[in-house]
Amino acid sequence: MNNPVFSSLLPVVLLISIGFVAGRAGWVRAEAIKDLSNLVFMVLTPALLFRTMSTVHVEQLNFKPVAMYFVAALLLFGGMLLWQGANRRGAVLALAGTFSNTVMIGIPLVGLAYGQAGLVTLFTLISVHALVLLTLATIVLEMVAAREERAAGQGGQRPMALTVLAAVKSGIIHPVPLPIMVGLLFAQTGLSLPEVVDKPLHLLGSAFGPVALVLVGVTLTQVQVGPHLRGALGLSLLKNLALPGLVAALGLSLGMAGLPLTVMIVTASLPIGANVFLFAQRYEVAQDLVTASMAVSTVLGLATITLVMSLVGWLV
Repeated sequence: MNNPVFSSLLPVVLLISIGFVAGRAGWVRAEAIKDLSNLVFMVLTPALLFRTMSTVHVEQLNFKPVAMYFVAALLLFGGMLLWQGANRRGAVLALAGTFSNTVMIGIPLVGLAYGQAGLVTLFTLISVHALVLLTLATIVLEMVAAREERAAGQGGQRPMALTVLAAVKSGIIHPVPLPIMVGLLFAQTGLSLPEVVDKPLHLLGSAFGPVALVLVGVTLTQVQVGPHLRGALGLSLLKNLALPGLVAALGLSLGMAGLPLTVMIVTASLPIGANVFLFAQRYEVAQDLVTASMAVSTVLGLATITLVMSLVGWLV
């Protein structure tokens, strides 16, 4: 039980399981999930991110592993797009194979396994994670959607510049990257948060991990995997194992080592993030498969993350 992999993963598994049982028992109703999700993303997440980054100076940040992470993600994204075809379905599935659940599962897991230093590395990635990957997906999806409309004779050319600008704006003015940036700006002033402000932020941030993981478990009770199990399993294996394998291979080939590379590999092994479903819903494609894949990759992640973290401890 002293193994760091099990000591960090076991609380994650137990909290998700508690949420699943609570959802099945009806203690948390389906209509309450949205409210709990808003609580996590609009209150608890900003408090944790701002407080953590409010003491970090820019010179302490290492963007090299973050850049390497995105190179690996873009390689897999491009490969999946070629495999699935340059269409809406291919673009959404490529996003599913590269977009990690960095917040609701990533933050509690990395915090437990690698402490404050690991969280700073993770938050550096999170600050641009959605901005880079979701903007890329938006550009690709808008391009293929415009091509499909022209092929259908609709001629509805969309203003690409405005679409991309809106994607960039939503990637910055968001309850995840915005408090990271504001916290970093505050840290550069050299000031310290007064205790009357710091204490409530600390309490809210401490609540984030357990509430977020319980919410993941509750959400799993609402998903019907059904006939999409085979496709969801294949997509989940790509996300949970292929992406971290690619990140590890690229990082080691570039001579990276230590905690930054470890956090990048573990982050790459996280289940599919919820934003992918929003894209599937918006572009009306592969919605059931994406929903099933999110559930399968989360459940499968209990085994694949354990495997990845064990291998990382040996490789890095």
